[in-house]
Amino acid sequence: YVVTCYTPNSKDGLARLPYRMTWEDAFLQYLKGLEEKKPVIFCGDLNVAHKEIDLKNPKTNRKNAGFTDEERGKFTDLLEAGFIDTFRWFYPDREDIYSWWSYRFSARSKNAGWRIDYFCVSESLKERLVSADIHTEILGSDHCPVELVIE
Repeated sequence: YVVTCYTPNSKDGLARLPYRMTWEDAFLQYLKGLEEKKPVIFCGDLNVAHKEIDLKNPKTNRKNAGFTDEERGKFTDLLEAGFIDTFRWFYPDREDIYSWWSYRFSARSKNAGWRIDYFCVSESLKERLVSADIHTEILGSDHCPVELVIE
């Protein structure tokens, strides 16, 4: 299965964080249900920078939407449930590579971004992974394309 996703944003002041947590549980349950039949690939704007390496300024964003302990914990739960973050699979330590930049403060020209767009796959597909990339050179949006190649 291929699933595209836009994960709800927790919003300013974390006004939608409780909704987001409920959504995360339901999404994981949905993916695991699909996985009972065949492997799953899912991609999209997951609205979370999982680790400190996944955003430019982790210290000043600790309690902001997309980098709360709760959101990051739900992404960890997803990975522990048997899914692979393909970019980190290939590049566990690669820094300063992001998929989203705010339109404010010339963030993109300063590369002050977040990696919030993902391709994740069922662990059963790991032997078929060929490459993953983030195309920071492509302009036209506050996001850039992410790519996964499987055989």
